[in-house]
Amino acid sequence: MKKIDTNIIYIGWVSFFTDMASAMVTTLLPIFVVYVLDEGVDRLGIIIAIATFTSYALRVVFGYLSDKYQIVKPFMVAGYGISALTKPLLMFADSFTTITLLRATERVGKAIRSASKDALISHYSQAKRSGKTFGFHKMMDVSGEMIGALIIVVVFYFGTQNETLIRDIFGLTLIPGLIATGIAAFLVKDIPKKTKKQVIVINKEDYKLFWILGSYFAFLFFFLSDQFFIVQARDEGMSLMQIPLLVITSTLTQALVSYYSGLLIDRFGNGVMLLLSYLFGMAALVALLLGYIWVSFVFFGLFTVISLNALRSYISVNAKSKGFVYGVFYGGMAVFSALGALSIGYIWKIFGFENMIFFSLSGTLSVSLFLTYILSQKRKSFFIH
Repeated sequence: MKKIDTNIIYIGWVSFFTDMASAMVTTLLPIFVVYVLDEGVDRLGIIIAIATFTSYALRVVFGYLSDKYQIVKPFMVAGYGISALTKPLLMFADSFTTITLLRATERVGKAIRSASKDALISHYSQAKRSGKTFGFHKMMDVSGEMIGALIIVVVFYFGTQNETLIRDIFGLTLIPGLIATGIAAFLVKDIPKKTKKQVIVINKEDYKLFWILGSYFAFLFFFLSDQFFIVQARDEGMSLMQIPLLVITSTLTQALVSYYSGLLIDRFGNGVMLLLSYLFGMAALVALLLGYIWVSFVFFGLFTVISLNALRSYISVNAKSKGFVYGVFYGGMAVFSALGALSIGYIWKIFGFENMIFFSLSGTLSVSLFLTYILSQKRKSFFIH
């Protein structure tokens, strides 16, 4: 890690504190929506879909603007600031509509910063070490999530586990959010601007990347959001104290694996590691179906960290217009994750949990076979470096 650029380490700390705050929200939000406000799992699906779509779809726009006008750090700081100020307002939410609006607004902040942040990480990455760099960043990211979930455990242990305490935890997210924004504003260095502005930001050579990215989009459509995993855990009888421990299990797995998965990506290639992540994702679904809740969260963590590290590294190595392709990547995640959340929520409500899982498994297996076929082809248009 000593060879990782100082700027990337600062960005890692920004993500650490931001995801600490995010975990304090996402760990409790499904419980708050379904059990406190007495909304159904289908409405939770709508909240997830709208927030996800808002977060990822706008990344295409801001990725394009970042490349065209060379706006990197300002987008990053603005995005973290919006998220930091919006999360605490959930403590005042009392309806499905209010939560949906707040989550969507908070995700706008993530949309503004994400493509620029990844472009900045790519700029300061060493040649042929992008896997290691993104692995380090993701390790910091998920470590923050783990600490956020641990904070919930400690607060629940010493406090009364009720609606008031959940709302107070939402309010506490202001502290790590402001710390993250401060580091981004005062310590992170911007990318030096080129003397001549880049006008063409859509490079036709980047189109060949969409086969691989498309497989991931399709996988996300059929896969379950972490918040659906949390609802099933609660339905299986997990207590409010155990829910954040499950999240810690997932994030600890990601923190331990992230950096070394990056090294494996550099060694064996993005394609092999992406396929491995798909297998872990399917294992998570099977474990959830069989009632092995703790195991399912471990496999969920493995899928999440390895797939994101592989794809972010893949774009960093192969894309010509990095900001734009990162934007398309996140935009595709928006559309397919949102549609998937809507589908999963309604299938679960109408046809039951088991049928929903079989739907998810059938789809993810098909996508995995498709990726296997792509990787088996030795054509340069499909080859992943």
